[in-house]
Amino acid sequence: MSDAPNDGGVKLVTAFIRPDMLGEVKAALVDVGAPSITVTNVSGRGSQPAKKGQWRGEEYTVDLHSKVKVECYVADVPAEEVAEAIVEAAGTGEPGDGKVFVSPVEEAYQIRTGVTGQDAV
Repeated sequence: MSDAPNDGGVKLVTAFIRPDMLGEVKAALVDVGAPSITVTNVSGRGSQPAKKGQWRGEEYTVDLHSKVKVECYVADVPAEEVAEAIVEAAGTGEPGDGKVFVSPVEEAYQIRTGVTGQDAV
């Protein structure tokens, strides 16, 4: 079973990317055969520096940056290929490009059919 993608299991690839890179990431995921995604608008802080500004004479600091969280559950496509596609598509070379994480999924259930495991994905 070791020749099966993801060692025969299900994996979750989670990425935090710049909002303006979502189109490129979606296209890259289609290219590797993993078009099913969930997208959430989020805010966060990492190594990207805080920005200072002024509004109506008051100084403020923006230390939480707008990001897009992309989640992709994969069973029949290697998670490493999905992660690499995201890294390649989302990268600008500047601080704040984001992060990608790969996690094992213990179990999956399809609500409508009751199917479990890889077939539920």
